[in-house]
Amino acid sequence: MGDAVGQMLASAVGIAISPLPLIAVILMLATPRGRTNGLAFTAGWVVSLAVLVTVIVLAGSGADASEGDGGPATWTLWLKLALGVLFLLMGVKQWKDRPREGHEPEPPGWMKAIDRFTPAKAAGLSSALAVANPKNLVLAVGGAVSIASSTASSGGKAVAAVLMVLVASLCTTLPLAVYLLGGTKSARTLGGWKAWMTTHNTAIMTTVLVVLGAKYVGDAISGLTA
Repeated sequence: MGDAVGQMLASAVGIAISPLPLIAVILMLATPRGRTNGLAFTAGWVVSLAVLVTVIVLAGSGADASEGDGGPATWTLWLKLALGVLFLLMGVKQWKDRPREGHEPEPPGWMKAIDRFTPAKAAGLSSALAVANPKNLVLAVGGAVSIASSTASSGGKAVAAVLMVLVASLCTTLPLAVYLLGGTKSARTLGGWKAWMTTHNTAIMTTVLVVLGAKYVGDAISGLTA
């Protein structure tokens, strides 16, 4: 199980520090429907991510078992190689597209209408950010493929998949917990998180993507040439 957890952890953390879901849930919590929409947003995120990870882990593990040699399925290694290259390209693009000094990035249009969201729209938005946002989708697929191609048992892979979803969902569950339990100080705390993530997102995500890209490419080449 340790192999599976270690393989997916960086991807899960990369999703957890994504600024868009964190900013979205913080903005929702500040609206009149904050509690209801915040719960719906978090539930939609967790369920969507769990379905995606489960499908990929089961598919990869099934292919692995069908080969019967005890090693990872060849297609998972090729997929990891492709994902590694994609991570490197995304890291370069993330840095290249960073806001210039003194300029703030233009917020997405949905942020301006977030105070009018219903719980259904909140859940739909979180699902889109979890599995349709290219950056999060690639990170989620990469983490799930790492679990599927690990040497862990079926039970170990299941535990690793659950841990991946839990870690990757911290960007929504932590703000919700602070809101529900933080009392009057929660608004200031969440505002600080939002400002910090907005300021440092480019540097953090560039580093995560480049490190993951190098690791995935190295792992794939090692497995394919073994």
